[in-house]
Amino acid sequence: MFGGQPRKALRDTLQTVIVAVVLALVIRTFVVEPYIVDGYSMQNTLQNHERLLVNKLLFHFSSLHYGEIVVFQPPIPGQPPYVKRVIATGGQTVSMVNGQVFVNGKAMPQPYLLYHGVSTEDHWNMAPLKVPKGDIFVLGDHRAASEDSRFFGPVSVSAVQGVAFWVIWPLNQFGPIP
Repeated sequence: MFGGQPRKALRDTLQTVIVAVVLALVIRTFVVEPYIVDGYSMQNTLQNHERLLVNKLLFHFSSLHYGEIVVFQPPIPGQPPYVKRVIATGGQTVSMVNGQVFVNGKAMPQPYLLYHGVSTEDHWNMAPLKVPKGDIFVLGDHRAASEDSRFFGPVSVSAVQGVAFWVIWPLNQFGPIP
């Protein structure tokens, strides 16, 4: 009479564990994934070895915009994913004069740059470039330490893995990405 209880409890426990594992895998694969910043190209916004949460779902339903931080597979074979800031999207024209970014001829605010909106080590000049439809132009916040679209050109939106939105480690940085 009591022999079925342990078996039922074991079955219920296994079902719960299996559902939890499947749910975690689905969430990580399609919704949110952790990412570790590797390098200094996004200072001061993001630091080397910070851990982020990346939204893998929502950007598929809306366009990427100026200032969003994305994780993507760079067009350089063998490289791990990069994290950079969206500067221009398909159809927009981007240029740089002495480190100042212009999108469609308008100087863009860059309060996130390393030194209070100014990248003192960046005097980059770039002729106007029209970003192809389906692509984005990305830059690191610490321009002197960043390998970005200035070097490898626009990135296909299909290479974007997600939009970074939350720092989860270290705990003193825990919170939304500014």
